[in-house]
Amino acid sequence: MLDGIRIIEIEGLGPGPFAAMLLADLGADVIVVHRKGGTGRVTATEAPVLDRGKRSIELDLKDPEDKATLLALVRGADALIEGFRPGVMERLGLGPDICLAENPRLVFGRMTGWGQDSALSHAAGHDFNYLSMSGAAWYTGLDGDAPFPPPTLVGDIGGGSLYLVVGLLSGLLNARATGHGTVVDAAIYDGSAHMMNLLMTLRQRGGLPRDRAGSALGGPYWSRCYRTSDGGYMSVQCLEPQFYATFVDLLGLADDPDFRTQQGPDRWPELAARLDAIFASKTRDDWASLFLGTDACVAPVLDPVEAMQHPMNHSRATWREIDGALQAAPAPRFSTRPDWTPRPSPKRGADTDAILAELKRG
Repeated sequence: MLDGIRIIEIEGLGPGPFAAMLLADLGADVIVVHRKGGTGRVTATEAPVLDRGKRSIELDLKDPEDKATLLALVRGADALIEGFRPGVMERLGLGPDICLAENPRLVFGRMTGWGQDSALSHAAGHDFNYLSMSGAAWYTGLDGDAPFPPPTLVGDIGGGSLYLVVGLLSGLLNARATGHGTVVDAAIYDGSAHMMNLLMTLRQRGGLPRDRAGSALGGPYWSRCYRTSDGGYMSVQCLEPQFYATFVDLLGLADDPDFRTQQGPDRWPELAARLDAIFASKTRDDWASLFLGTDACVAPVLDPVEAMQHPMNHSRATWREIDGALQAAPAPRFSTRPDWTPRPSPKRGADTDAILAELKRG
């Protein structure tokens, strides 16, 4: 879908490389600028999954000749991605003003935690810190437990990478229409807060109190995980009454007065304890077989390898093992494009000579 779009990625950590991988999955020509002589800090392998589908050139951005090479790449690019702290690209002489002077249509994507211009823009931080300050971590964990750091899916990827990609694609559409590029300031703090707007709608309607206790996310017995006899877990989230009815019916509790309707917060601990005992009586696979394909909104908690082996994945082929590396196929899918076959991840600098030759040809 993005054939003909060229993205320059300055080697970084986490959200920036993920955003560039997503764009490469969609067909963009992504050239990742690896540090000359570097080994990478994200993974010790020569070809990490996040580099799949990209081309690699090694440059030393403090070297005048290599900096000139990068600017030559910028002149033929549609977008650039960088994830340094604010001011680093400027100190290298490669900030937005210089790059946009070379290519006025360029979309300059910047990925940070706190944003380019904020009270904390120059402070260090990690995923959980941004979520904590933005409000996105408030509802993690059961009522009475401390909020816990969710996987980087919520911050680095959800609030960071995906918002950067949306910003880049919006900028590309605008540049195509107007001939003018832009700077995309993607901050995990902003994106993770923006994702809270669905929950704020629930809060406006009274379904999500400010206090974690008593909310549908604070640990009702019908919205939590239960441990099974073999140490596995089943996730339960039958929020709507019709789904809850299916849930209790399959458990044989439809005639139990305690479970006939969804009880309020004062009874959550008691009823959760009863369900703890019920789920502990069988294995995860036993429960998964009972609930599979029903409207009870119950599912086994799988690790990625198990997810790849599950019948759901057999029908969808989302998880795949390619050259010994477990990875998920791109999303979303398009009716006008064939099934995805991954382009390999390059070794560092593998395409340097080819890319320099392209620049000489103009």
